[in-house]
Amino acid sequence: MLQKLFKLVFTVLGMMLGYGAYQLTAYIAAGRGYDLSERLSVAENLFVTLVFAIIFGLIFYKLTPALTRQGRKAAVNLESDLKKTSTNDIIITGGGLISGLVVAYLLTGLYEGINIPVLQVVLNIITYLILGSLGVFVATSRGRDLREALMAARRGTSAGKTGRHKEGESVPKIFDTSVIIDGRISDIMKTGFLEGPIIIPEFVLVELQHVADSSDSLKRNRGRRGLDILNRIQTDYGVEIYNTTADKSLEEIPEVDVKLLKLAQNIGGKVVTNDFNLNKVAAIKGVPVLNINELANTLKPVVLPGEEMILSLVKEGKERNQAVAYLDDGTMIVVEDGRRFIGQTIKVTVTSVLQTTAGRMIFAKPSGDK
Repeated sequence: MLQKLFKLVFTVLGMMLGYGAYQLTAYIAAGRGYDLSERLSVAENLFVTLVFAIIFGLIFYKLTPALTRQGRKAAVNLESDLKKTSTNDIIITGGGLISGLVVAYLLTGLYEGINIPVLQVVLNIITYLILGSLGVFVATSRGRDLREALMAARRGTSAGKTGRHKEGESVPKIFDTSVIIDGRISDIMKTGFLEGPIIIPEFVLVELQHVADSSDSLKRNRGRRGLDILNRIQTDYGVEIYNTTADKSLEEIPEVDVKLLKLAQNIGGKVVTNDFNLNKVAAIKGVPVLNINELANTLKPVVLPGEEMILSLVKEGKERNQAVAYLDDGTMIVVEDGRRFIGQTIKVTVTSVLQTTAGRMIFAKPSGDK
């Protein structure tokens, strides 16, 4: 029944287009000095009009199955795309469609001088279709740039009010799987060193789930640890999973690392990782990386237990027989049994290094050789 209804609708549509085609032909002929209304009688005019309508009606009748299949396929694809599209993208696309239709409405006013009603309707439909599609295309292809520009403008306004601007705030930080499983990123976020939007792509979550479901007990434990840390990050900092399914450029990339770098290029972000190989590939592709291992190596103590140093003891320590010295960067060194050497330069051996929130403290003892 529905198939017959579609055939009827398309046949009627085809007959209307056939009538419009005849009217357009008559209008063109009249412009060239051949007026069909004068050359043909009313009956002949009606007959030719019916011939055009029947021909176009038959064409559309024959095309109905193909058009129906294509329409059904388009509907399925549209439903699939809508499921993958985030709410923000739908809003931006809707705004682009509305903008295109508004422009089309303004342009169709130019067609009012055309005396052929059917031609005017056809031109109106074509204009609305073209400009509506153009609005959707511009919104989908440049919607992310527009959203980032609006966010940057909002941040710039707030920075202008406070008189300060946080330069790193506009650069997104994209977490990869290794840095989430590692767990140190949670402690780093507590310190407030990471500024700007934090992005955890949806495909990273999928990879974490695969690792957590692994048959290997070691991998399974690491995956579950990563999911626990991710849940803690979401709870403490309100970080959401970033929907990347709407980005067509990522769909054809199977490797997670390559997809991560492509996402960073698309949104102008930095990848946060501790994967050495990913770091090297990112350098080749020109993608900026924040490597947690490099950060940890940078923060390692400048001295290690057992090393010898030559120091000038400047004052007494808090405890009995202690003396205090300082490195060039201001790091305090507490020398046990060094009180008698205050005011002298002696050789000491490092016994331990203590790292606190207040800074680094080194403990040593005299080596015995002045």
